[in-house]
Amino acid sequence: MKQFFVTVAGVFVGLSLFMIGIPLILLTLAASAGPPALPGRVVLNLDLRDGLSDQDQPGFLGLGGSSMSVMGLVEALRRAETDDKVRGVFVRLPEGAMEPAAADELRLAFERLKKAGKTITVHSQGLYQDGTVISTYELAAAGSRIWMQPNASFQVTGIAAEEVFFRRFLDRWQVRPEYEQRAEFKNYVNPYLYSDFTPAHREAELGWLTSIYESAIAAAAADRRMPAAELRTVLEAGPYTAQDALARKLIDQLGQVREAQDAALKAAGEDAKLVEMSDYLQRGSRGPHRGPAIAVISAEGAIITGSGGSDNPLTGENNIYSDEVADAFYKAIDDDEVKAIVFRVNSPGGSDTASEQILAALKAARAAGKPVVVSMGTYAASGGYWISSGASAIVAQPTTLTGSIGMFAGKFALGEALARFGVDVRGISVGGDYASAFGLGAEMTPAQRAAFKTWIDEAYGDFITRVADGRRMTPDQVREIARGRVWTGAQAKELGLVDEIGGFYQAVARAQALAKLTGEPRLKPIRSTSSPFEDLERLFGAGSEAVRAVETVRALAGDPDARAVLRQLREERLRRQGANVLAPQAF
Repeated sequence: MKQFFVTVAGVFVGLSLFMIGIPLILLTLAASAGPPALPGRVVLNLDLRDGLSDQDQPGFLGLGGSSMSVMGLVEALRRAETDDKVRGVFVRLPEGAMEPAAADELRLAFERLKKAGKTITVHSQGLYQDGTVISTYELAAAGSRIWMQPNASFQVTGIAAEEVFFRRFLDRWQVRPEYEQRAEFKNYVNPYLYSDFTPAHREAELGWLTSIYESAIAAAAADRRMPAAELRTVLEAGPYTAQDALARKLIDQLGQVREAQDAALKAAGEDAKLVEMSDYLQRGSRGPHRGPAIAVISAEGAIITGSGGSDNPLTGENNIYSDEVADAFYKAIDDDEVKAIVFRVNSPGGSDTASEQILAALKAARAAGKPVVVSMGTYAASGGYWISSGASAIVAQPTTLTGSIGMFAGKFALGEALARFGVDVRGISVGGDYASAFGLGAEMTPAQRAAFKTWIDEAYGDFITRVADGRRMTPDQVREIARGRVWTGAQAKELGLVDEIGGFYQAVARAQALAKLTGEPRLKPIRSTSSPFEDLERLFGAGSEAVRAVETVRALAGDPDARAVLRQLREERLRRQGANVLAPQAF
């Protein structure tokens, strides 16, 4: 009977994979045919209203996930610079905030595109006061011409941030937050510990907000060809209607979307067509496929241990798995074509043990004679800075949130709160006194708290040591500028935590120089995420019927190493079932 059910289950899985395999094969065949030829003259249609991830996050079998990424757009716009058919770009702005470093990165791409003789037409249906909307305007200002819908709102008057504090609420319900922070600027858990900003918390928040604001003002003023002080005065006197913004030379023209599109097409020449940026993205790189290369390793999200094998591939979650990123570095080390590595990091932090695993792989690449240059995205803070600290060089945008060299960890003691509702928490343990330290029922004992503090101090000390070694500083120098504080890239450059202000291609140029490569460098992405076929295996298992079904799909898709990989499926499945380690978080 047991064998019967096993057989039925295997057949079901096989049929399921077969049903998925049919459209997959069709998609593969369609992709092999390539995208249709571009018209003689095109304007690329770039719609930024749906938001962007920093790096490509395709989700299961290329479906779901973010439709576009900053890095994908930067690569496509780079190709457009030398594509004679591309005459310009039509950009639709979001109505709210953009992530500052994303705006910085795209602004650099826009500047290069304009220097190549392309026209960038920007259209806005309104800009509304929302966080860093100043960064949205910064990107608009990098265009050749800014259109705005008549009577729309122009609300770009500054940056505001708000924090919700829970301490009085927790006290009312007798929830006891027990956290340790290293050090006073490590304010991630401050909302649970206090009812207002501490002086350090306020100083840090105002520091990076001011840096982002001033950077965006300077960039927009330069592109609008007016003094930064004048632009700031005009913006802060708002909000305005679109007509008022035009009168104050904040925009260039009023008109509906279709009018702006028609103007962009007319400027591109006779019979010019509008082509979706997503279609242009699918065309991929046309560079050489052999010879010396710079590897590109990407990492976006929270840093955790493992390889992502327990994830449902349908969710498209953004995490940095230490096994996967470390393996990508070792692939680059073993690849004789790779002469240098650019490591793109976009992370607020995560596990210290996972961060250390990635850092060790980065150091191994350098020891193998392959320089590693980090390119920072929106943020590379805490664990994100830990994994970057050992690089040959670090390149960040002026608004990248970085640093935050610090730690926090702890728990909520819920025993008294739950008791008020008739819920009693009772714990038992064997072994040492510390075994029950993180139980939710009661607060830590003095001995447990002392041991907990020692643990945090040691982890913080490790972080300080890694940064000191990587940045060629003394531990005392690092402690002075660390203390858990978040800096922007511009501030971090002054402090010696960053080597250069710039974007991805500045990092590429730095890697090229360090590796002493001549000519246009070839970029070679090194996968640090699972393939679509591994997604199928994770979703449906590695039973014999499933393996045969996957093998059929892979063979029909023309994958040259299908059988070699399939022989490892069962081993890989077992390897990926390890548990994550709960460690002091470096957010």
